[in-house]
Amino acid sequence: MARIDETAKLFKIYSDVTRLRIIDLLTQGEFCVQDICRRLSLQQSTVSHQLKLLRDENVVTRRRDGKNVYYALKDEHVRTIYEMARSHVEEC
Repeated sequence: MARIDETAKLFKIYSDVTRLRIIDLLTQGEFCVQDICRRLSLQQSTVSHQLKLLRDENVVTRRRDGKNVYYALKDEHVRTIYEMARSHVEEC
């Protein structure tokens, strides 16, 4: 039952439009918070909050370089889940 609960938590991450927009952007590569904000026209507080949720669920990783923090998808599983869901929607 614990695995099902953890899987449900992961799917909840994918249920938010803002988080999906961030995941979609990160499929293109690594971005710093400022670039994410600029590219998605979002406030830094919004992006930071969503990135924390994504980090907590092991969807993204972060790397600090001086004052900048860069985010990337955690692994290919994250990309595959997102791309399969998008593909399914496009087919329907």
